[in-house]
Amino acid sequence: MSSQAVPAHAEIPPPRIEEVSPGIYAYIQLDGSWFLNNAGAIVGSRSATVVDTTGTEKRARAFHAAIREVTPHPVSALINTHSHGDHTHGNFMFAPASAIIASERCRREIIAGGHASYALFPMVDFGDCPITPPTVTFDDRLSVYVDDLEVELIYVGPAHTTSDIVAWIPERKLLFSGDVIFNGGTPFALGGSVAGWLTALDRIEALGAEAIVPGHGEVCGPEVIGEVRSYLRWVQQSARAGFEKGTPPLDLAAALDLGKFAEWHDRERLVPNIHRVYSELRGEPLGIPLDYRQLFAEMLIYNGNQPLRCLA
Repeated sequence: MSSQAVPAHAEIPPPRIEEVSPGIYAYIQLDGSWFLNNAGAIVGSRSATVVDTTGTEKRARAFHAAIREVTPHPVSALINTHSHGDHTHGNFMFAPASAIIASERCRREIIAGGHASYALFPMVDFGDCPITPPTVTFDDRLSVYVDDLEVELIYVGPAHTTSDIVAWIPERKLLFSGDVIFNGGTPFALGGSVAGWLTALDRIEALGAEAIVPGHGEVCGPEVIGEVRSYLRWVQQSARAGFEKGTPPLDLAAALDLGKFAEWHDRERLVPNIHRVYSELRGEPLGIPLDYRQLFAEMLIYNGNQPLRCLA
């Protein structure tokens, strides 16, 4: 089922909403590259709970319309898996009627970050997306119920960010992973931790999910956990060798052969990922803020001074 109209682009299909388990829907925005994230909905007999939103006003309105296609019931709760704008700019579409639930770190990061994405992606028409932070927060775990179906919210950060949670539905063995899982896209640890991400993957693998709605890319199985782990370990090992030689991260990234990871979207994320490992090798706290503007500039250099490919 396709969503309502969104900005057209010849390179990508329109978003679609698909039922991945009875009453549980994934909203897929391909190709899953910068700012083309996934969201979802868990529909009960009287209300629905939404997982994440989208990154622009037009896409947020299209997502809201897609929810209306599968249920007439009100959305009583919205879960933010982390703070990034592609998952949270659309919060305004569900406020104030919906409780917005996230980690406490997520609330702080949304308030502090504001519309920082706008300057990083000037080619995107973001429209009017008022910053709408979570209204209910937690530190470790929280259970939300849709009728009698338990949705366990589990803090797993620092990983992709310092605010990551996953939404685990044990009765269905279904996981909404947020950006702890990218399917077919390069993981991005600029705001998180490579070491922490590897720990997070171990934690979510232990849940025993049979189906995963990733933060980006098609719905997948648990095998993708191993693919993300393989990439992060490769980055970690490569960065350690470069760190010991004193090689600047950008120079190291340019010299590395991506091998099997070359087919993934947004390969320029290798540069900040290496910076993140260098930070950890210096003994700095996991997830300590790095200079976003500097590292986005280095990604452009890595791309041959071409703009980031953002089709949102």
